[in-house]
Amino acid sequence: MLDNVQVSPVNMEDRKQIGIRAGDAVRVHQKIQDKGKTRVQVFEGLVLARKHGNEPGATFTVRKVVDGIGVEKVFPLYSPLIDKIEIVKRSKVRRAKLYYIREKVAREIRRQMRRMHLMEVATESSIEVAQRAEEEAKQAEEEAKRVEEAKQAEEASPESEADTEGSPEVTPEADTAEEKKG
Repeated sequence: MLDNVQVSPVNMEDRKQIGIRAGDAVRVHQKIQDKGKTRVQVFEGLVLARKHGNEPGATFTVRKVVDGIGVEKVFPLYSPLIDKIEIVKRSKVRRAKLYYIREKVAREIRRQMRRMHLMEVATESSIEVAQRAEEEAKQAEEEAKRVEEAKQAEEASPESEADTEGSPEVTPEADTAEEKKG
């Protein structure tokens, strides 16, 4: 009864003959429509699961790692948006579903993170450079003001020093030296 019904414009017999199964490394050529144009995008990865056998709703899950992040896509086997499916490599696996690979990859990443050392090496942005230059300029101005105030204080202090020039200065060191003599 369902043999005469066409579920998809895709040649279903060809897709059945491919025989995708868990553990296969596949390259899926998917049609994508962008602004009225159709382009083909390739998604290459490991088949984690194949579900629903060969029935019209059959799907397969493909996982790949992009920039250290795991990306999974579920493709309908008989989708007309899939232009071509290539099996790149076939691995012998003992399970029908390879979902454990998600945790396995996470464990490997954690293991690698343990071996990493934290470093703080960075470049300065132009904003940070400008802020640092402003701060240095303010510090230089404050230092110049301090030096100028110190010079003014020295100019004012020689008058008071002239009054005390005749009296000898007593330092704590001199006191201890006199005590030792006496």
